[in-house]
Amino acid sequence: MTNPLVQPDPGLYVWTIVTFLILLALLARFAWRPLLDALEQRQNVIRASLDEARQAKEELQRLHAESARILDEARNQAAGIIASTRADAARFGDELKQKARTDAEGLVKSAQREIDTQTLRAIDTIRREAVDLSVAVASKILRRDLTPADNERLVDDTIRELQAKARN
Repeated sequence: MTNPLVQPDPGLYVWTIVTFLILLALLARFAWRPLLDALEQRQNVIRASLDEARQAKEELQRLHAESARILDEARNQAAGIIASTRADAARFGDELKQKARTDAEGLVKSAQREIDTQTLRAIDTIRREAVDLSVAVASKILRRDLTPADNERLVDDTIRELQAKARN
């Protein structure tokens, strides 16, 4: 007497293959395409953020060159004034240099803050999109729809956890 579980059953093979192909088609239509679209959007956001950072860096370099030009002009003016009176020229040159440095430092700090702000926004956007995608995939797997409030709560909890891990 042979065990029926060990016996090959061609009908079972056919139904298993058909079921697998149907499942594969459903996953390709409802899971992979949205996932690939979300990844492409994420890539576009990252690319845009990198372009903005590059533009900010170019602006910073332009401002640095402008501040160097301003410093050179201040030195030339100070040299002209030194010819008339040394005391007035020294005081005037120091004031111009200090103002140019303060302006340059202010511009550099402002540009750096803008870069940091844009970077944090891009990271936050990427995290939210990743969490939304994960929730969508998880809800499809669980075959359970989440309410928008549940979805928002899960997004916020996940972002807090990721930020806590990033700080550690």
